[in-house]
Parts: sequence; C-alpha cells; structure tokens
Amino acid sequence: MAVYTLNPLTDQRYPAFLKRHADASIFHTPGWLEALRCTYGYEPVVYTTCPPDTELTNGIVMCRVQSWLTGHRFVSVPFSDHCEPLLGAPEDLTELLFALQDTVLSENLKYVELRPLKVVLPANLASTDSYVSSTFYCHVLDISPDIDALFKSLHRSCIRKKIRRADKEGLVYQEGLSDVLLDTFYRLLLMTRRKHQVPPPPITWFRNLARSCEDMMKIRVAKKDGVPIAATVTLLYNNTGFWKYTGLNQEYSAMGPVPFLVWKAIQQAKEDDLRYFDIGRTDVENESLALFKDRWATKRLTISYLRFPVPMLGHRGRARKMKFAKRVFSRLPDRLLVFAGRVLYRHIG
Repeated sequence: MAVYTLNPLTDQRYPAFLKRHADASIFHTPGWLEALRCTYGYEPVVYTTCPPDTELTNGIVMCRVQSWLTGHRFVSVPFSDHCEPLLGAPEDLTELLFALQDTVLSENLKYVELRPLKVVLPANLASTDSYVSSTFYCHVLDISPDIDALFKSLHRSCIRKKIRRADKEGLVYQEGLSDVLLDTFYRLLLMTRRKHQVPPPPITWFRNLARSCEDMMKIRVAKKDGVPIAATVTLLYNNTGFWKYTGLNQEYSAMGPVPFLVWKAIQQAKEDDLRYFDIGRTDVENESLALFKDRWATKRLTISYLRFPVPMLGHRGRARKMKFAKRVFSRLPDRLLVFAGRVLYRHIG
C-alpha cells in the first residue's frame, strides 16, 4: 500500500478529517501545529495512505525537530500530552509505521517518537527495534452527568472543600486572552517552574498559541485582594476540554485557587456541551499529583511514548542529565531562567 505525505497547515482536507475523527484532539489541530512552527521552527507533516485529492480516512501527524544539540527526529507531536495515530482501519497503522521507519533510515534521523493514548504497536513492530521511552498518567473526567452530580463526585476534603474555601476567601475570577492576562499567567508560571527547578517555555509560545488557537484557548486567573495568585491555560477541541498549564503563588495555595479555576473550566465545558475534560499528563513518579487528579473523579490512563530505533542513551542516562540540569536551573535568577527556556525548548520538543 502506498503512503503519502501532506502539509496539515495548507491541505484543505485535513481540518474536515479532524472533525470527523473521534480520536482527534487539540494536539492534532492546525492551530497547535502552527504555534509550534512559529515558535520553534518545527515543520509538521502528515503520513497517510490516502492519495492526493481523495478524502482523508487516516493519518499520523508528525513534526520534524532539527537540533544540533539533541539530534534530528520526528515527534508526534512536540509538547503534547498525547497524540493518537488517527486510523480508519487497524491495518493502516502497520503501513504508516513502516513508512516512518523508512524515513528514519533515508534521512538518518535519530528516532521517531509516537505518543499514543490508545493505539498499541503491531506485533511485527513491537520488537527490540522499538521501546517505551517515557511513561505517564493521563486523567480524563467524564462530564456528561449534571453539574450537581459532578460536584458531589469530587473528593470531599481535597477538592470540594478547597473550592468552597476559595469562594469564602472572595477570590476574584477573570478569563480571556488579553495581553494583560497572558503576562499575569506567565509571571505565575515562572514561580511554579522555579519551584520545580525547570525553566518555563518562552512567552512567545503562549502568544503564538493564543493567536493560532484563539477560539479554543482561554486564560483563567484567580485574584485575592487584587493580587493574582493562580492562573491556568485551558483549551478545547471537539468534545473535550484540556487543562494544560498552571501557574501558582504557593503562599496562597491553601485558599484553593487552582481547584477554584479548574472547577470554573469544568463548568464552562459543561455549558459548551463537551463530554470530557482532560486534566493532563503526570509523571508516574509524581504520585502526589496523580492522587490529586484522581480526586477529581477522573479515569487514570497510562500513556507510553514509543521510540524507534532504540537510542544509545537509556533512561538512567537521561535522568542523570536532568538531575544535573535542575541543580543548575535552581541557581539561576528569574531573568536567566526565562532565557534558558527561550534557548532550550526548541531542542527538547
């Protein structure tokens, strides 16, 4: 079976295909891909068995990451929590994966990485030539019940009590996509990333995302006595809302500003007639965060990122590098931490 490629930013078949496919997410959309291209220079391409000028029934969206620091590779797709191969029939996957393997060899790429939420690699490819590069949890909430039932399903002390505490504290809520809200969010994000000893993505990423995903993105901010104390970035596509980024001033965490904002987002998703709310990925080592997300009455899924071929540097080697990097980042002032993110993120997609 022949395999073709197309540009998802210009091919007019692609948006209609996404709307038809039940597994399409915000990470497949031209808006997300355009923001990646504008911010980091990643060029998107879709592999499909559908000839040009015929209706699309399948596709794997990839981004070409070219880096002198971390190597040239294909990723589906950078900075996404997950990105399902969009199939019309099970046999589509084998043909598309063989085509990707041929690309690795012909272009001398370091590897191809897939981030499937559901799809399992075919037996003839699940061999020593591929391996699980990273494993995460993904928490998804079914928001089809009525709003009162949803609220009652949340953990009584860890979630409902925090939301009520936020109301008692008189937290003020704002939402939108203005430059003021974006700058506010970014200052709070910097606080959170400093706590975790990693740099934030460059602010241009969020500006580009706001421009290309304008109808699908929202910034939500909680204030106490006029002081911004927490902010989130949420997105929506098809029947699903996505909680993607959070910034928090830890001094105010006991007031419940993050549960307050997430509940606002869930309420809005209900009003928009969405079916699911994706609370995002979590490192399997971060059990405390996973438990926090469990308490939203979510379903915990496991995501296994797949790479082929197997690289020389294993998980332990990458972990040692990250541990060293965090020691360096923890010593940087805010200005240099932001600069580090601006320089490094294009190499780590």
